[in-house]
Amino acid sequence: MRWKSTVLQSCSVLALALLAACGTNPVTGKREIQFISEGQEIQIGQQNYAPMRQSEGGDYEVLPDLTTYVNDVGQKLAAVSGSITVSERRLPYEFHVLNSSVPNAWALPGGKIAVNRGLLTELKNEAELAAVLGHEIVHAAARHGAQSQERGTLLQGGLAAAQIGAALGDMNQQVAGLLLAGASVGAQLVHTRYGREAELQSDLYGTRLMKAAGYDPTAAITLQETFVRLSEGRQTNWLEGLFASHPPSQERVNRNRQTVQELGAGGDLGADRYVARIAPLRQIKPAYDKYDQALAALQKKDVATARSLAQDAVRLVPREGRFHQLLGDIDLNQKRNQDSLAHYRKAMELSPGYFGSWLGAGVAQYRLGNRAESRQWLNRSMELLPTAPAALFLGNIARDTGDAAGALKLYQQASSAEGSVGQEAAREAVLLDLPSNPGNYVAAALRAGNNGQPVMVIQNRSPVPLASISVTPVLVNSAGQIVQQGRAVTVRGPVQPNAQVTADTGLGNLTAEQLQAVRFRIDAARVAQ
Repeated sequence: MRWKSTVLQSCSVLALALLAACGTNPVTGKREIQFISEGQEIQIGQQNYAPMRQSEGGDYEVLPDLTTYVNDVGQKLAAVSGSITVSERRLPYEFHVLNSSVPNAWALPGGKIAVNRGLLTELKNEAELAAVLGHEIVHAAARHGAQSQERGTLLQGGLAAAQIGAALGDMNQQVAGLLLAGASVGAQLVHTRYGREAELQSDLYGTRLMKAAGYDPTAAITLQETFVRLSEGRQTNWLEGLFASHPPSQERVNRNRQTVQELGAGGDLGADRYVARIAPLRQIKPAYDKYDQALAALQKKDVATARSLAQDAVRLVPREGRFHQLLGDIDLNQKRNQDSLAHYRKAMELSPGYFGSWLGAGVAQYRLGNRAESRQWLNRSMELLPTAPAALFLGNIARDTGDAAGALKLYQQASSAEGSVGQEAAREAVLLDLPSNPGNYVAAALRAGNNGQPVMVIQNRSPVPLASISVTPVLVNSAGQIVQQGRAVTVRGPVQPNAQVTADTGLGNLTAEQLQAVRFRIDAARVAQ
């Protein structure tokens, strides 16, 4: 009965592990499985907050007072967040306004929260802003992002800074796929689609938080009513924003009404105060409308319209770095590399902490043959946000300067991207590594043919088509040593990625025992032209 004892011991270990992973939800007080500690939550937020702000448009710098204002409202709510928790949990809440027209707000684990300028222009009063921020605070306080990680339910979302793909000439490129592995985790957290229970929970406790901070909770009702109306009208920009990760519903409106009945209406709406603080943003909103239209035109390959609209945006708000960057992106897209640099330098001057202009300028400098400047600017872009295009061009520089090992590492990083960037990086990686390690990309095995004779099956396991694949069958002894070598077989190809072809092995006279000892040596292959 030794097996029974072993099973019982294993079950006991598993039970202890599960008990160790149990915890209490800080907001609801319910017991739940928790594999991520509070310290780890805070670390996740700290590590991902800066790159995610970069990928979602960057910090909004033209009107810095907006972030000050939003942070003041957020900290007012955070100060009373203990009223909605059953523990002494105090997260280091932080709030930033991002330079994106998409009406959205999000929270990372650990209390790192962001609001897009595109959402601020849609709200009517400070209490509605408090409803948005309170909702996001509860997502962080109740561990909803951490739970998504624990359950493996993270989603990959799109990014607001979609001009990267357009600038490099791939108009259909989804920029979300251009983030390297470390940054993509944060992107998944930002674009997590919360379930019904999490949304209702955040509405309930977020409304209670508003009330505790002195705001009129009826704003939570009017906010959700607006969301439902806009979702029924299927406004595209809203579908890309809050509706994607926070789906509205009449149920949420009704639940908020019930919560307000329990709490009692009344409190600060802050309508005049909000209108006054947001007025400068609303005044320059037409410039951002032109910028968004220019991006859309560029993605449709209407370069003339994109350039005209971007120039209009610059004339309206010359101090906005993104507008100058877009002019640089348009020139880069058209291979006007020298012209693009003037726009990129202006963008760097106005917004030195945003990755986009460093990336674009680094690509332009590479195309102009200025490797030193290109490496410097691409490295700066990678420090701000690790992207596949930067890794690809840094790989090119390493290859050009004889650093094959460094180039291969960078190409392999970039090859995880979707679209043309990943394909080009994968091809370059194979070109570098294939001559020395063809066995990493080609596999061969025996299979019975139609006439009963053994045939060799050759598979291309690389991401690119291969040709001139040379394979030699060998016999090995029990120690794995080659004792006999057959005739090399060459497949001219091309053999497409993951495809396989068959070839005659010339091993028809071998015994069954000898066939069991047949192995295949991959001698050579080259990338098909």
